[in-house]
Amino acid sequence: MQDLLKQIQIRVNEKIYLKDPETSELGKRIIQESIRMIDEIGLESFTFRKLSEKLGTTESSVYRYFENKHKLLIYLTSWYWGWQEYRLVFNTANISVPEERLRIAIRVLTETASYDDLFPHINTQILNKIVICESSKAYLTKEVDQEKKMGFFAGYDRLCERISEMVLKVNPLYKNPHTLVSTIIEGIQRQKYFIAHMPSFTDILKDGEELTLFFTRMALIMTKSNGKNE
Repeated sequence: MQDLLKQIQIRVNEKIYLKDPETSELGKRIIQESIRMIDEIGLESFTFRKLSEKLGTTESSVYRYFENKHKLLIYLTSWYWGWQEYRLVFNTANISVPEERLRIAIRVLTETASYDDLFPHINTQILNKIVICESSKAYLTKEVDQEKKMGFFAGYDRLCERISEMVLKVNPLYKNPHTLVSTIIEGIQRQKYFIAHMPSFTDILKDGEELTLFFTRMALIMTKSNGKNE
């Protein structure tokens, strides 16, 4: 099983990058260091010049992989949602009861990310923090419609679709599965941010079990409704 897991790769739309960072040591170092730097100084202060200085390479070398830092952010968030999809599939693979599958899905999304040694050059703990703080900047742009057509957000789409299918397994009559699922995913990220930085915006004092229970209740109560907009 461990050998099989080591063969797992998270695929990212090739249109997002100029050269696949997974194909070279420099590319992997670009991903590794950019995660660390964006977490440390924020996306606004992060530049390819600062990144290249940290890596001891030229700025043009970084540009061979990504057109700009916006594309890099889309790559990082796309990889993260692909990783969450993999975890979702792995954790629900042998679960046949629809409600239990949905419960597990919410737990996967809400639990604090741990380091995944299957991907040693990607610190999933830190990447999770970047998704919480920065991920909305990947799509709240003027270019979002065109980028959506190009499949830049396919990983997020697939994750939403998988969980929406779980919702419909619990209640085939439920009319708004995608609305519910995207609200839950976005809500989890916002609540995690509020817990860490703006506690007056939430009643949950720390990231953990209470957050999982809140969104699990939301998912099950809404899903088990009779499917009418009451």
